[in-house]
Amino acid sequence: MNVPENLKYTAEHEWIRTESDGTVTIGITDHAQSALGDLVFVEVPEAGRKLTAGEACCVVESVKAASDVYSPIAGEVVAANQAVVDAPEQVNQDPYGAWLFKLKPANAADLGKLLDAAAYTKGVEESAES
Repeated sequence: MNVPENLKYTAEHEWIRTESDGTVTIGITDHAQSALGDLVFVEVPEAGRKLTAGEACCVVESVKAASDVYSPIAGEVVAANQAVVDAPEQVNQDPYGAWLFKLKPANAADLGKLLDAAAYTKGVEESAES
């Protein structure tokens, strides 16, 4: 399982990368795309949409299942990745390169509540054991 150290994570399998301009880029983890299998459909939020933390804002669908993607923090969508809408398989090929959307955080301090790589890995391993 690939879990880059430089990212933050949620228990719901989203990754979060803080950009130099203060925005955050969000996608689904390697574990999530692996569990879903080959993605055939991705829906992303519109730019300008205001999200609350934990709000379902994307859908990723594979041949096996559809799954919601949740906003890890509150903020405003500043960009959506049309490339993954047009070619969902990009998420399977490079889950940390094929981002879903970018947010301008409502409160940057909320990023401190997210999981680091070690905590995320531990959570995934514990859920696999149960």
